[in-house]
Amino acid sequence: MTRAWVMGSFLTPHAVVAAARELRRRGYADLDTYSPFPLEETTEALGLGPSRMPLFVAIGGFSGAACGYLLQWYCDAVSFPLNIGGRPLHSAPSFIPITFELTILFGAFGAFFGLLALLRLPRLHHPVFDAPGFVRATVDRYWISAVTTDAARRAEIEGALASLGAGEVTVVEEAGT
Repeated sequence: MTRAWVMGSFLTPHAVVAAARELRRRGYADLDTYSPFPLEETTEALGLGPSRMPLFVAIGGFSGAACGYLLQWYCDAVSFPLNIGGRPLHSAPSFIPITFELTILFGAFGAFFGLLALLRLPRLHHPVFDAPGFVRATVDRYWISAVTTDAARRAEIEGALASLGAGEVTVVEEAGT
């Protein structure tokens, strides 16, 4: 079965958000919006859950803190202990700067690689890019797409988008399948 994106173009951000709410209310699940700037309302309108990015950053940060602290502890207390002036081999306050720096560094790596994974990047081409007029999504148009594999459902979505005020309704099929 070939996946198809049924896409509708709207002139205002409020219209595309209203269309997303209405399509979701009608039971269409695989929806996405495209706009020249982020629309905060679309998160709620599309029924998206909370972001998983904080988890990636936290895992990276905790890993960095653990690596930084354990590496310093191993080097100073286990691998090459130097007892100078009766000071303790394991001096936690002196480990704070490096531990902090590695927490920030690994947290940034977690954010970077987590974002790449969640957005499935690098993706140089997506079938919706082939929609006529879609290039206006970066300028002054607001688009919504619904994915389907059923021809009857496709016609139903086209009719729904037209009834919701889409200025242009386009169907783009996945190439190569």
